Amino acid sequence: MSERIAVPALPLRSRSVTSPPPKNSASGRPRPAKSALRGRLKFFSAFLREPLQVGAFWPSSPELAEQVVEGCDLASRETVVELGPGTGAFTTLILERLKRKSQFFALEINRMNVMELRRRFPRLQVYADCAGKLPEYLRLQRERKADCIISGLAWGNMLPPTQNRIFNAVLSSLAPGGLFTTFAYVHASWFPTSLQFRKRLFRHFSKVETTPIVWRNLPPAFIYRCWREQ
Repeated sequence: MSERIAVPALPLRSRSVTSPPPKNSASGRPRPAKSALRGRLKFFSAFLREPLQVGAFWPSSPELAEQVVEGCDLASRETVVELGPGTGAFTTLILERLKRKSQFFALEINRMNVMELRRRFPRLQVYADCAGKLPEYLRLQRERKADCIISGLAWGNMLPPTQNRIFNAVLSSLAPGGLFTTFAYVHASWFPTSLQFRKRLFRHFSKVETTPIVWRNLPPAFIYRCWREQ
């Protein structure tokens, strides 16, 4: 009689499957670095299409944004306006530091930038229009004057009639004692339109301050802080 030999069953070979890393964070939002790069590329694309209208080829750096907003004392402001927010370099900090009951809206002429702003800041009231129409939009908001106007406009790149119109709109919209702040690129500070803008600031504001150069910006820039007479 033949003897049966039990052959042990061979173990099945398992294969581990590694799941790919999630594309987004746990909140479902795009990663900050990717989102920031996308915003910068959109800004650059808008500049290539309309260089005179956009005025800069790269968004303001976090260092420049921090210094612009830091000097505005936003916690004490009632009505704040941002002119030319681009893709929102300053807007993020403004929204973080405003008090809850403050009125805040923005005017941005480039429609691609407006779309990006509305995507990033769904609650922000942003109008796709020229900054020269600021008085009209203050009336629309049932506000007579703003006590803080923050500008991201490239004043040195403007044609004189455009600069005249927007500057006059700022003057007529700023409350007594109010603050107007903007920045200028160092390389453009000797343009005739930049020099004309600087003269106007010192002529029409009771106090004008300039900051040291912010080198960590592309291109390097400095900031004007200007107060209306009480």
